Amino acid sequence: MTDSPRYYPFSCYLRRRYGCRVHKVTVHAGFTCPNRDGTRGYGGCTFCNNAGFSPNARTDPAVVHEQLERGIEQTRRRSRATKFIAYFQAYTNTYAPVEHLGELYDEAWKFPEIVGLSIGTRPDCVDRAKIDLIAEYANRGEVWLEYGLQSAHDATLKMINRGHGYREFLDAIEMTRDRGIRICTHTVLGLPGETREMMLDTHRRIAQLPIDGIKIHLLHIMRDTVMAAQYARGEVSLLDRREYVDLVCDVLEILPATMIIQRMHADAPREILVAPEWCLDKAGVLEDIKQTLAHRDTWQGKAIGFGLTDIPALVPQAVSPHGTRE
Repeated sequence: MTDSPRYYPFSCYLRRRYGCRVHKVTVHAGFTCPNRDGTRGYGGCTFCNNAGFSPNARTDPAVVHEQLERGIEQTRRRSRATKFIAYFQAYTNTYAPVEHLGELYDEAWKFPEIVGLSIGTRPDCVDRAKIDLIAEYANRGEVWLEYGLQSAHDATLKMINRGHGYREFLDAIEMTRDRGIRICTHTVLGLPGETREMMLDTHRRIAQLPIDGIKIHLLHIMRDTVMAAQYARGEVSLLDRREYVDLVCDVLEILPATMIIQRMHADAPREILVAPEWCLDKAGVLEDIKQTLAHRDTWQGKAIGFGLTDIPALVPQAVSPHGTRE
């Protein structure tokens, strides 16, 4: 039991469902964001240099089919994965007419190795027609909608020029639930002005919503962003490594044991990272989190009544005749 995970990692979820190694293949489909093009604002989020979140965003968008073909081959060689999820990651991947979205998403299903879609977007960039479209793909395989929230506090969202409020996030969740679409949300620990209690409050709210997965990010400063200038002027302070590790463990304790943890860290390419330097040690930080959970004798969901064996990663599953996990 000591070597077993004390949280529910995405890799474990995928292996349980498909019985094999499944990896994401990122796609840059040429989208922008409403707080970049003037619809909601200009300049984007103050922390955002999208190249730091999506390597493909550093190059001109290729045809989606070609990106997937190349990405599948490269990922197969690197990870020995046999199945893949097409990840529409860069910027806001529902920010286009429904007809165009359908053409882009359809490309993924032309590859027999693709078993699902993951679509990164904002809660103010979905509507009934787009949800209807995405729900149709849920009949073909794994479909995730990843909603960037970052914080449940409107004052913080305004400060980082997010361009939407918490109410719009709740509306998007309500629109998406019960459609066969899995919901993931993104949060950031260490945003300017946020106390530990504010950060925990964001995750307590998330824990009460019909959300299947979460990506927890560290606030890090990237070049060519508004926040980089703020940091240079001493207006933004960052969490140190120990503070971040402890906060992640605090957050895990208040999330349901069945919520899939897609990410617990964030970094950026060295050439665009300003600070903190320690975030480049991704494997080391993840190991620190695991060791801290073990040292505390705690686990995902413990603070809200879940036992260690409630984490699905610890429960064996039988393989179905179709090769998937029941």
